[in-house]
Amino acid sequence: MSKNHGRTLDGKTAVITGGATGIGLAAAKRFIKEGAFVFIFGRRQKELDAAVADLGPNARAVKGSVSDEADLDRLYAAVKAERGTLDIVFANAGAGSPLALGKITVEHIDETFDTNVKGTIFTVQKALPLMDKGGSIILTGSSAGTTGAPAMSAYSASKAAVRNLARTWAADLKGTGIRVNVLSPGATATELAKAALGEEGQKAYAAMTPLQRMAEPAEIGAVAAFLASSDSSFMTASEVAVDGGLAQL
Repeated sequence: MSKNHGRTLDGKTAVITGGATGIGLAAAKRFIKEGAFVFIFGRRQKELDAAVADLGPNARAVKGSVSDEADLDRLYAAVKAERGTLDIVFANAGAGSPLALGKITVEHIDETFDTNVKGTIFTVQKALPLMDKGGSIILTGSSAGTTGAPAMSAYSASKAAVRNLARTWAADLKGTGIRVNVLSPGATATELAKAALGEEGQKAYAAMTPLQRMAEPAEIGAVAAFLASSDSSFMTASEVAVDGGLAQL
């Protein structure tokens, strides 16, 4: 049994989309540390292979996109074949890029919503036949879904939609014993974010928060583990902000 804060995911099976890098990989590490068996899902084989090598024997990788239903079918077929059932879904895959009002294109909208909204919907819907009472669904939101952000109309709107999905699904899942909650990070120092923002950009985001820094991916992964565990057993339809206070003031 894990001694980590008294929580345990012993014997649980989890799926994490966008699990090869960043927040997804940090969550996978935490889930495995607490006893779970994890399937990570992502589009880049090289990163998936590296992640599985890092995570060890209690991890499997499936290549695919959350916006492709056939890929999701393959993911859940693999889960069913090896594990039979599924306890945790962390719908973490996301996409977003800046494009200011007046320059927004159909392609930009489609790319963002295909991953963040459609991808989240079908990641969860296709998992349900494998889940039972005690199951936990975690959706990755964002502080931008509450506050908005300059030039991030599509991304911010998509994350606000994700927040509402949890409210609606909690009602849809009434009586099943399956919970659904949103984990909403603020700026997080993933490798991708650090490369995109540069040193000055990271300092700017850090300055926006009361804690005066960006989050480490492991800090987000720790909260994902809490939402996956029985410690959060009376939480559903909730949003947990892990944003250093960014969207709270």
